[in-house]
Amino acid sequence: MKNLELYIPNLEDYWFEEKIQNDVETMSYNAGYNVSYFGYHYDTGCIEFPKEKWQEEHERRIKEKRFMAYIKDIDLNEFVGYVNYYYNKMEERYCCGVLIESKYRGKGYSKQALKLLCEVAKKNQIKELYDSFEVDRSNTLEIFKSCGFKVQKYLSWKKFGKNVEGVLVKIEL
Repeated sequence: MKNLELYIPNLEDYWFEEKIQNDVETMSYNAGYNVSYFGYHYDTGCIEFPKEKWQEEHERRIKEKRFMAYIKDIDLNEFVGYVNYYYNKMEERYCCGVLIESKYRGKGYSKQALKLLCEVAKKNQIKELYDSFEVDRSNTLEIFKSCGFKVQKYLSWKKFGKNVEGVLVKIEL
């Protein structure tokens, strides 16, 4: 068991987010989608997050009550990733996510961080959290299931112009 905490970043801490969202290895899972938000790179999945955008994003998180916390390994005194949840108006549900920097993957951070995220959401009166991802990311599915998420349905979408199978998971808090 890692000695982790969720750390709410200040504006000056956003360097970490900029760093990992620009790391090709960390963001490779995110490549190939037909999305059109600022700074997204189709080929790599990276998302530009330059310093001049930090204040705007910080204000949006406050206004829209988007929860974002960095995952800090207390023993290493390092950020290893982040967790988040937000209300998706189009889907009418709270969506969540966990992103671990590539060099820290496979070391047990995701499961523990996801559990901490669920605790925070529950404290904030969130009743359910959802996430969706490709079925072939079997480690991800196992982590979510081990934290109490259940498969709601199977989906498909386009990635690099080809159909891929996905899954929608949900936990009741």
